[in-house]
Amino acid sequence: MIEARHLRVLRAVATTGSFSAAARELGCTQPAVSQQMKALEGSAGTPLLIRTGREMRLTQAGEALVRHASGILAGLTAAEEEIAAIAGLRAGRVRLVSFPSGSSTLVPGALAALRAAHPGTQVSLVEAEPPRSVEMLRDGDCDIALAFRYGTAGGEWDDLVVRPLLRDRLIGLVPEGHRLADADAVGIGELADESWIAGCPRCRRQLVEVCEESGFTPRIDFATDDYPAVIGLVGAGLGVAVLPRLAIESVRPKGARTVTVEPAVEREIVALTLPDLSRVPAVAATLDQLSLAAAR
Repeated sequence: MIEARHLRVLRAVATTGSFSAAARELGCTQPAVSQQMKALEGSAGTPLLIRTGREMRLTQAGEALVRHASGILAGLTAAEEEIAAIAGLRAGRVRLVSFPSGSSTLVPGALAALRAAHPGTQVSLVEAEPPRSVEMLRDGDCDIALAFRYGTAGGEWDDLVVRPLLRDRLIGLVPEGHRLADADAVGIGELADESWIAGCPRCRRQLVEVCEESGFTPRIDFATDDYPAVIGLVGAGLGVAVLPRLAIESVRPKGARTVTVEPAVEREIVALTLPDLSRVPAVAATLDQLSLAAAR
């Protein structure tokens, strides 16, 4: 295998015309230059230099290798500079995928802080709910997935690096004129006879589970992944809902009132990445800023 350090020696010998002059240019000894040239010829499998007395000239193979060496070494130098920039967060790219309420609450502050601290780091954002967002991470379509789960499903993310961000409690939503609109806390069983408006599929399943644990099955008349639509339907008096606090924070609940629902149900908000990606400086910096944004 031809090594870059050997190519640098060959180019110095070709440029200066001797081992001693090449040694002076490279800041090493003449025997070291001679040894590296022997190693390079061994790797190439053919002589690269012809030595006749004090004269030294390249063989045809040596000329070919010197010709390619300039491009190879220039490419390596450019690669080293680019890697140094990425490692030093002067450059880099992070592909982030997030669920909608995370995109509107946690992500903006985190990315603004990241840009201020490391303006050379570029972050792209697309939206997807888990488990699709987690599949995208495993498939190599993103570097960080902002996700959530209810409870602690064993083994679900064992192959990933999990950065816990916050616990997001479910909050009740009722129309402004609802009989429970001014209540400090509402038992979910008190809403058993209501028309329900459900959110995303995961939240929908969780709603059904919580209601069934309280002794009833919710009558879901409307279902939508769009949180503003859920709030709008509640505000129009078409039913009640429970939504994560982050979802309510991202939309002004016009015509609807929030109420504390008992028993308390929370979802865990996390940032996920792959073990190798967690060591990439730009990814690590983005994870740190997401943690800081969640703590605010």
